[in-house]
Amino acid sequence: MIQSIQRRLESFRQQRRMRAGSLIISVFGDAVLPRGGRIWLGSLIRLLEPLDLNERLVRTSVFRLAKEEWLQAQAQGRRAEYVLTHAGRLRFEEASRHIYASYAPIWDRRWRLILVVGDLDPRERERLRQALLWQGFGALNADCFVHPSTDLVAAFDTLVADGLSDLLGRLVPLLAADSRSALSASDAELVARAWNLDKLAESYSGFVSDYLPVLAELRRDRFAQIDPEEAFLLRILLIHDYRRLLLRDPELPEVLLPQDWPGQTARILCRELYRRLFEPSERHLDEHMRLADGSNPPLQPEGLERFPTDDPLAVISL
Repeated sequence: MIQSIQRRLESFRQQRRMRAGSLIISVFGDAVLPRGGRIWLGSLIRLLEPLDLNERLVRTSVFRLAKEEWLQAQAQGRRAEYVLTHAGRLRFEEASRHIYASYAPIWDRRWRLILVVGDLDPRERERLRQALLWQGFGALNADCFVHPSTDLVAAFDTLVADGLSDLLGRLVPLLAADSRSALSASDAELVARAWNLDKLAESYSGFVSDYLPVLAELRRDRFAQIDPEEAFLLRILLIHDYRRLLLRDPELPEVLLPQDWPGQTARILCRELYRRLFEPSERHLDEHMRLADGSNPPLQPEGLERFPTDDPLAVISL
């Protein structure tokens, strides 16, 4: 019995405001996609029941996600399976590139800009701002958004997936070249204007505080038996919480970050804890994840490639 795992799960169950839809997307991205991308609704309900997400809440959240074009229902006889839509898959695949990466990309010293050149009404402007902030862009003003490393084509594809294709004609992507070889005051000033790093650092530190006790206990007792169901539930919460942080993280190069940046600690922690939870959590999915015909979808080979053991952080300890 791993006490720290039980405490983390109980802390989640006691939350007053639970965003079930966001958690379900994490389940689809981390557990369902590697097993073919589809799941019977009844199986999803049973998998999430131990987190105190009752059947009515899961059904309501899934129907809402279908209405928002994240998920699509596919009838299989009298039962229904759900899959990520093409747009939903694009959204999570973009997040996955950050979640399962071993380290932030090396900066090419060029800033990515998206400029608003047409008129937007207040509602459109807020929709755009929120969508870009969730991609890690910083706002220099109401008409200029900046990012150090994102793929601008992928950023526009994500805006389309978010239902903002009608705004693309009023946006201009720019790549600002920088021939300087050293960090300049203007770079630091731009970061200070565009992002609230203090708030992000606080969120990363909270993540570390939540999950480091679990890893510490597993390290102390290398022979501790992790319950497969608890391993699955904690793995989902781990990826869910980490995904929500990364969606707000512009992945700034180290030269632009404060010393002792907690985001790197969080990355190492997530990688090591995920590895320890992976095998027992997959045993739980082998036993309990079902398609509409009652069969168990097997784990695909690409599902084994997350957090590879030969990544550059493998020798770094917390």
